Amino acid sequence: MYILAAILIFGFLIAIHELGHFIAAKSLGVRVNEFAIGMGPALLKKQGKETLYSLRLLPIGGFCAMEGEDGDSNDPSAFSSKSVWKRFIILVAGSGMNFIAGVLVVMIIFSQSVAFSTNTIAGFMDGFEAQGENGLMVGDKIVEVDGERISTLQDFSLFMSRSNGETVDLVVERDGQKIELKDFPLALKEYTVDGQKTMKYGLYFGVVEATFIEKLKYSLYNAEYFVKLVRIGLTDLIRGNLGVKDLNGPVGIVSTINEVGESSATTLDAVINIAYFGAFIAINLAVMNMLPIPALDGGRIFFMLITSAIEKVTKKKVDPKYEGYIHAMGLVLLMGLMVVVMFNDILRIFNG
Repeated sequence: MYILAAILIFGFLIAIHELGHFIAAKSLGVRVNEFAIGMGPALLKKQGKETLYSLRLLPIGGFCAMEGEDGDSNDPSAFSSKSVWKRFIILVAGSGMNFIAGVLVVMIIFSQSVAFSTNTIAGFMDGFEAQGENGLMVGDKIVEVDGERISTLQDFSLFMSRSNGETVDLVVERDGQKIELKDFPLALKEYTVDGQKTMKYGLYFGVVEATFIEKLKYSLYNAEYFVKLVRIGLTDLIRGNLGVKDLNGPVGIVSTINEVGESSATTLDAVINIAYFGAFIAINLAVMNMLPIPALDGGRIFFMLITSAIEKVTKKKVDPKYEGYIHAMGLVLLMGLMVVVMFNDILRIFNG
């Protein structure tokens, strides 16, 4: 059941991505030859005034085929004939829909919340020594950890886990002023909480009532947290802290969703946890698709801006076939990477 849910999540996210392109294209006067939900053989087709609408067999995505999308076209309503700002909006709209979907799912999940943990210190555990005017005080709001902006307790935990384990550079808000605490001794230590020994930072944090405004704010903070996770993953990959073997592809994500569902205490918990993970995937896709990599929307935007600048300087139109070659090569490389990642996913599953 959870594997089926994972497949449907992927299909939904790809479909709304293409819906974003479709709505933007139609709104800006671009001819859409076909808009499809699903892939593979067509089950249903309906010809509109200019667009063929189809429902296809496999629930794994969809597509929005725009006139002049992959080359030159003499049609005045072609994608390639539109101004740069219109093409930019159309290309961004797909990721925009994924991002909005992710935020909406988190908002629905948070709609049942009664309170949120904050990044404001409410007290200290017995034995915490670094408190006082030259340290931390009750009421301090932690706003930076090692140069990273902190909006929620979730952010605090994330960046503390990436510190050197001994000291951190903190910025706190105290009485309306920002105070810097360089090389501040804050690390996991053994504290006794409710009679149980546990590893903590020695801090108690406050809570805020989950009003409508707070639910909206914390939903956006959570989306920001997802973006931070994607950025950290990319940074670690570039720096060599992660390798291709550490990447998860569709098979790995489906396996993870299945594990999330099976490890949940109840069916309702499983639905909520899978929905939350689905929101992360949605925002992950939104960010990744905007990277300036050939074949992705971000790559198309990058080359569109480059060719536009070249055409303004040289007063000559750049043949779109060259950009097409680059995107085709990028697609081949991306497909090759997906095969490698999928192979690693399968090995991980079989190796337990």
